[in-house]
Amino acid sequence: MATYKFRGDYVLARIFAESIKDLLRRLNPDLLVPIPLSNERLYERGFNQAEALVIESGFVPSNLITRIHSEKQSKKSRTERIHIPQVFQIGDYADIRGKEILLVDDIYTTGSTLRHAAKLLKESGAKRVQSLTLAR
Repeated sequence: MATYKFRGDYVLARIFAESIKDLLRRLNPDLLVPIPLSNERLYERGFNQAEALVIESGFVPSNLITRIHSEKQSKKSRTERIHIPQVFQIGDYADIRGKEILLVDDIYTTGSTLRHAAKLLKESGAKRVQSLTLAR
């Protein structure tokens, strides 16, 4: 996972693609929303690992939310991660009312990231929000 996430080895997304593709077909959400990186993290890593999982599985990601830059999650303690303030914002033109959304992320640690994203999407009118992560 470190090679994929922190060393920019994009091709590793293809290893997981077939399994993810099958699961995404079964779940059949209206929108696939990868957890976004801040612009700074995207620059550092070279690509969004969650978005790559969606693309390599043959689906189109819906980049409806953006991330506000903050300290790296990996540098925070479990308690700090659990109590972080909202780090996402939704795009001005994102109409998600009544949609079933699947959030996609690479690693689930405390669940704070997914909870924040799900809360924002639900408050914006999503009918249902589920999540899929590659590792825990």
